[in-house]
Amino acid sequence: MSTVLQLKSITKAYGDMRALNGIDLALPGDAYISLLGPSGSGKTTLLRVIAGFEHPDAGAILFDGKRIDTVAPHQRGIGFVFQNFALFPHLSVAQNIAFGLENRDVDPVTDRRIVDARVRDIISLVGLSGLEGRAVTQISGGQRQRVALARTLVTEPRMVLLDEPLGALDANLRARMRAELRAIRERCGVTFLHVTGSEAEALGMGDTVLVLESGRIAQSADSDTVYNRPASPAVARFLNCYNLFAGRIEGGAFVGGVGRFALGASAPTRAASPAYAIRYDRVSVRPRDTAIAEDEIRIEANFVASEYSGAAVNSFFALDDGKVFEVESHLSHAAPETYAEQGRYALVWKREDALVYA
Repeated sequence: MSTVLQLKSITKAYGDMRALNGIDLALPGDAYISLLGPSGSGKTTLLRVIAGFEHPDAGAILFDGKRIDTVAPHQRGIGFVFQNFALFPHLSVAQNIAFGLENRDVDPVTDRRIVDARVRDIISLVGLSGLEGRAVTQISGGQRQRVALARTLVTEPRMVLLDEPLGALDANLRARMRAELRAIRERCGVTFLHVTGSEAEALGMGDTVLVLESGRIAQSADSDTVYNRPASPAVARFLNCYNLFAGRIEGGAFVGGVGRFALGASAPTRAASPAYAIRYDRVSVRPRDTAIAEDEIRIEANFVASEYSGAAVNSFFALDDGKVFEVESHLSHAAPETYAEQGRYALVWKREDALVYA
């Protein structure tokens, strides 16, 4: 698959704060790329640098093999969908979509028949047929999202940047729009770079997931790899599905504040600082006097509370060092357990299920 966008050592600082710290990145054509990161990691800055709304302090941006970091935003051939949609309230759905075609600096389309045909085609593509004459103030949030996307796609960009495009939608609509955005992208055959702070959204949508941390790409991989093998403790922490322990590796074990955990056969992953991670759904809760197998790790903790999230229940336990430990139980496996308030339980997992960083 050919590379459509390449970033080489991109840096961007605001005073003493370095938002982008030597970003090296190559994005393939015809792919859905999720860019995930916590608030302040540089996600939106990176998107704005690619679009041309911000200029990098150093480095180079190549699009289709040509350097574009000195090219004006409207001449880059890259579309941008804003989080708040940025639609014109006084124009209809069709007029909003046609605006970019008719008013762009390079090769504006002036033939009314061509404009109408292009707008009609893109309206059908994004599922807005029948709403052409409706004011954008008279349609739903999901429909406005599609209008904003159609306005970008009608200009036939090679790449579309989406800045948290589902953030303004309610939870049910966000879930539906995930599938719709993927389907629209596949029909268009262009690359989407979708910025989000939601790990579920990024993992569910991206062919490739980029995790940004402190202005650097901390991991670039498929969703399964990012979820099951986060490249660093910081990535694991941001995924919000791992319990993490600080400590050190000593004599074939990880030694931390709540005990000594024997290591599995897998070699530790290199990281900036040692850490031990176990995913919430890899842990079982047992009576404290239950025996464990030779390949299992066990700690004790006091039950605090449980929280239902629909398909699963998350239970919270207080460890002896004061930290909170989380266990996720999927309700498709069994009915939820009931734990005694402040009851003492054993938390058990397989040695091989843990991730160790050294």
